[in-house]
Amino acid sequence: MAKTIPPRKDVKKEDKWDLSSIYKSVDEWEKALAQLDEMIKAVAAFKGKLGAGPDQLLAALKEYEKCLLQIETVYHYASLEHEADEDDSTATDRFGRAAMAYTQLQAELSFIDPELMEIDEASLRDWAARPDFADYKVYLEKLLHFKKYTLSEKEERILSLQGQPAMTAETAFSVLTNVDMNKTFGTVLMDGEEQQLTETTWGVFMHNHDRKVREQAYKKFYAKFEEHQNTIAALYAGSVNQDVFTMRARGYDSSLHAALYGNKVPLTVYHNLIECIHKNLDALHKYYGIRKRALGLDELRHWDVYVPLVKSVQTKTTYEESVEICRAALAPLGKEYTDRLCNGLLSGWVDRYENIGKRSGAFSSGSYIGYPYILLNYNEDNIRDVFTMAHEGGHSMHSWYSVHNNPYMSYDYTIFEAEVASTFNEELVFEYLLDQAKHNNNKDLEKYLLAMRADDILATLFRQTMFAEFELKAHELVENGTPLTPELLRKIYRELLELYFGPEMHFEENSDMEGLRIPHFYSAFYVYKYATGISAALALAKRVTGGGDKEREDYYKFLKSGGSRYPIESLKVAGVNMEETEPVQAACDTFRSIVEELDKLL
Repeated sequence: MAKTIPPRKDVKKEDKWDLSSIYKSVDEWEKALAQLDEMIKAVAAFKGKLGAGPDQLLAALKEYEKCLLQIETVYHYASLEHEADEDDSTATDRFGRAAMAYTQLQAELSFIDPELMEIDEASLRDWAARPDFADYKVYLEKLLHFKKYTLSEKEERILSLQGQPAMTAETAFSVLTNVDMNKTFGTVLMDGEEQQLTETTWGVFMHNHDRKVREQAYKKFYAKFEEHQNTIAALYAGSVNQDVFTMRARGYDSSLHAALYGNKVPLTVYHNLIECIHKNLDALHKYYGIRKRALGLDELRHWDVYVPLVKSVQTKTTYEESVEICRAALAPLGKEYTDRLCNGLLSGWVDRYENIGKRSGAFSSGSYIGYPYILLNYNEDNIRDVFTMAHEGGHSMHSWYSVHNNPYMSYDYTIFEAEVASTFNEELVFEYLLDQAKHNNNKDLEKYLLAMRADDILATLFRQTMFAEFELKAHELVENGTPLTPELLRKIYRELLELYFGPEMHFEENSDMEGLRIPHFYSAFYVYKYATGISAALALAKRVTGGGDKEREDYYKFLKSGGSRYPIESLKVAGVNMEETEPVQAACDTFRSIVEELDKLL
């Protein structure tokens, strides 16, 4: 009997998240939204007065904090309701009104940061050092970090007005690829039926074990991108030019410098990552050789790299059983951690299963008020969903510790740190399930887990580094006066494809079109954080599981740091130094050992 997806109204209460930790009712949310106008006015009354003295500034910061906390909470509640059921018009309406309120707040309070920058730096630092400024010290110090690259009030206003037009390239790329082109990819014959090829179904076809299905989908997909190569290349060049314009306007040394400066990440972290991965490409090339043999291919093609190396094993893990796997696997973190996480997973943190109108995939979404919520579309027939639960649980526990150990103005951690806690949990679950499979002599599950982990590390460590290298090369060309053409972009990307995939891979003439279809490239220098994140996570997982109380407490200090430290420093507290190459090399060594073990089993 086919599984039916229920409407939201038919989902059991215990399977939904409990949003009452934010607001007890929609009426309470409405009252909070209505209060924002007066709260914004209370902050706006301080315009032109922030530098009048420490008492005046402190009073303004307290009102500002109240305002920011209110809009965050209002927006968070509305967004969670909307994500759970996009078919609910009332939830969509509330989400729209929350977004409008957020935009209004940003516009009316945009004077604060520039006005704070105008205060004498020595005076502002003296005020921030006062005990009564303790909740705002980190916020003010991070603001002053940008002072060197902050322009005059008029110049800042011009740059802010340019913000929306600066998004044109990214917006146009999204509309072109997700809407206009998405209607024209055609169909693919799968299971005896013609099925629509889209950006979404592309992944499904690439994972299909029928090679003819993969080849059809690949060729039709990239042929369509090639038809639009001039437009897409122009859009990406526009995005890079925008980054270079902003870098030069503010006076940064390079686009990379501009992207890393805010989090105090040294440029060497980026360059060391690429250099270290280059030194370990032989392990990646060996893996592709294993993939070719395991799939029984004469030639490995680009459409053969995503299909699972080992067919999924038949398992059935209920939601509650998955929670207990997390409890057992994460035991090295201690009972306090596992009890809090597992109680949350079972009691209100999670929206568990798919319903009509619910957003696909999974995420963790925390705010200063309320639980660190998790959206899942849990499927007990897919063992990957156990890893997803652990992953999102890692994010939520990171958020929980950040909230409970920091004032509001410095609780939020950076994207650089975000993937560490989640990937850390995944690694512990992998090691636990692999040990169980070996103990039970379940060779099929053992092979499946190793193959899955190899693909995950490959995608996060090697693949994202290749993307990061492409971004760097593209920006450096523009910074040095070389315009980006379709031919040049494709040439750069093809060279990287050949370098990373190695001698086993046979590419098509248009395989390099892949470089023009990655949405993340429109948020420059973002993808490297996936690679550094998994490197830090693997190093810390090994440190904690192989250590004692000190190593565990060091990891807790990282989770509790929130936004109180810059990311490199917070990871040093945990026991890993991302300024050195050791964590990346250790991650490569982990990948290498998995490949060796997989080679023996296959």
